[in-house]
Amino acid sequence: MLFTEIVMDLQQQLKSNLPQIRFMLKKNPGMAYARIVEIGKEVGKKYNIKLVVNFPKEGRIEEFEMYGKRDLSLIVDYDKKRFPINRELIKEKAKEVLGDIKVQDAYMYDNKEGVRVFTDNWKIDILPHSVHIWTEFDQNVTKFCDWLLENAYEMKID
Repeated sequence: MLFTEIVMDLQQQLKSNLPQIRFMLKKNPGMAYARIVEIGKEVGKKYNIKLVVNFPKEGRIEEFEMYGKRDLSLIVDYDKKRFPINRELIKEKAKEVLGDIKVQDAYMYDNKEGVRVFTDNWKIDILPHSVHIWTEFDQNVTKFCDWLLENAYEMKID
């Protein structure tokens, strides 16, 4: 349930800072984005990760109700190159939880490994050091990411 806890914390922090962010967006969008990134970093520190709020498509920064509900990167440990579990388990769990998806090995070079889980509309890039979620966090995505943090990243709730 760690992913759930992290995103709920992030959403709460972003919501409490929303009046300031909206004001900054009108005056200086770059400063607003920097504030959003800073909030992500502050929340991430609590969980000993680097948490990055992404806006991969133009206009998404104006979709305030979606802040912290899609397009996040969680960097757990920059030095890790291999998963602590067999990556086939990650693929199997992704299919079990997410349903009609495609999975493939990704970033397989320099003795590194990774998995990409995707549909025609979204993707999740899973690397030993980080996970990048390029979709909205529905119930299944959240359940899968909770499983990932516990099993592929060996993170626990304190």
